[in-house]
Amino acid sequence: MTDVDSPSFPALAFSVPSSGVTLAANRSGDPDGPTVVLVHGYPDDHHVWDRVVPLLDDHDVVTYDVRGTGGSSAPRDRAGYRVERLVDDLVAVLDAVRPDGGPVHLVGHDWGSVQLWAAVFAAGDDPRLKGRVASYVSISGPDLRLYGAYLRTALRERRWRQLADQLTKSWYILAFQLPLVPELVIRRATTRVRRTLTRSQGLTDHHWSGDFARNAANGLNLYRANAFRSASAPLPSRTEVPVTLVVPTKDDFLSPSLYDGLSRHAPHHTRHELDAGHWVPWTRPDEVAAAVRATVSATAVGPSRAAREEGPRMSSE
Repeated sequence: MTDVDSPSFPALAFSVPSSGVTLAANRSGDPDGPTVVLVHGYPDDHHVWDRVVPLLDDHDVVTYDVRGTGGSSAPRDRAGYRVERLVDDLVAVLDAVRPDGGPVHLVGHDWGSVQLWAAVFAAGDDPRLKGRVASYVSISGPDLRLYGAYLRTALRERRWRQLADQLTKSWYILAFQLPLVPELVIRRATTRVRRTLTRSQGLTDHHWSGDFARNAANGLNLYRANAFRSASAPLPSRTEVPVTLVVPTKDDFLSPSLYDGLSRHAPHHTRHELDAGHWVPWTRPDEVAAAVRATVSATAVGPSRAAREEGPRMSSE
């Protein structure tokens, strides 16, 4: 990816094996700082964070390409894109960067946020995650079980305007269920699809990496493997993890009201609304970084450098 705003800080690229795939990961910033793991959404790869990462240079910052995107390999079948496998990937990355099992701060956007909700809600019971999630910043991506409950409640209580608003925003989820057609459109009209998203979302073409077509085509399986299956699953248990919601009020894909009942499931959460569209990691990086900094500071977890000695290190050391 070529962009005048791309970071110039020293970084370490490394690979992480996980559940049948190999993940391409990156680590930068201050190895003595708190560890922050940033997870991207669809149809991005880790480059969506390129304007945020330099603003967190006093943190130990980790990004990785989700399976099937960027430099990461793709699973062999659709089941390999289930949320459970995405949580496996997160655990593998945490084991690589914090082999001491120490806590990290999670940040997710879009599908990165969706999958991290699954991890955050599991952190109280899953021994692989217990005690390892210090905080969570969620940007434009609800837990799918709560998303399904939101739609069912709106239908049951006849909140027709609310229901219509979100279903209109979510039209693409149904379109992505069609076999072959979405892949054909993406691969044969890559430039047009990129240009349409760029103009409609207030982005620059530099936002998209050279792997756009592959990321977009493979990522369709996220929707096919999870959208209906997870949305109809039982509601998650309550989480004690501190959560910061960053809610763009002009999001073309998600209604701000989706998060209105979150207190029942994540009682320790704060909400920050931005007068912005969906891709705030790219369009409003300062405010995203500020939200991350505030969340990290509020939880005040300070891992020592010695505790991380065996994890992947910065190339500058």
